[in-house]
Amino acid sequence: MLHLLQLKNVPIFEQLKIEEALLRADDRNWCIINSGSPTSIVMGISGKYEEHVCPYMIDKLPIPVIRRFSGGGTVIVDEQTFFFTLIGNKDLLDVPCYPDELLKWTEKLYAPAFEGLNFSLRDNDYVIGNKKFGGNAQYICKNRWLHHSSLLWDYEKSKMDYLLMPKKVPAYRMGRDHTEFLCRLNTYFNDSCDLQDKILKALRARFTLTAVDLKAIDSTLSKTYRCSTQLI
Repeated sequence: MLHLLQLKNVPIFEQLKIEEALLRADDRNWCIINSGSPTSIVMGISGKYEEHVCPYMIDKLPIPVIRRFSGGGTVIVDEQTFFFTLIGNKDLLDVPCYPDELLKWTEKLYAPAFEGLNFSLRDNDYVIGNKKFGGNAQYICKNRWLHHSSLLWDYEKSKMDYLLMPKKVPAYRMGRDHTEFLCRLNTYFNDSCDLQDKILKALRARFTLTAVDLKAIDSTLSKTYRCSTQLI
């Protein structure tokens, strides 16, 4: 069973703190959906600010920069980004709980939602054809794991200027700039509700979903746990 927590207009900083609490201080399985976050830059826990963030853009028009608790690269998110997160105990999986196996498991899990769109997993990204629409990051601990994804419903090219070209890029990018490398999901779905409904349908084919609200996690959020999510 997955407990389904559907959020709206929750800043990604607050969402990440919720996720970390549910990972570290809770023993249930979760699916978290959110959209409408204000513009922010989110870095992986080991990311170096000076290698990923353009100082000129931050000085010109400041936005929050967040270091999340999981690994992975740096992304810029805004109101047009959809977030889908899975958190679970290892026995929820039918594969070994290792990073590559977990990624491939999510590819199969989400594939029905993108049927007919040439959807696949390339390196750590979700792509349609050879263009990226989704970035992923993971955290695996002793008995639990987390996989969170940011999906581009749409994006503003100008906001991509906040990010420097990373030193390490996937081979399939082939030197392409953001315009040539990324695609928008609004090209392929009728509306954002259509996208969300199809992903939820894919999840319901594998799990029983039980909807809850924020009140259901009050006790978890009040617990003491190690919190690595921070504003930079």
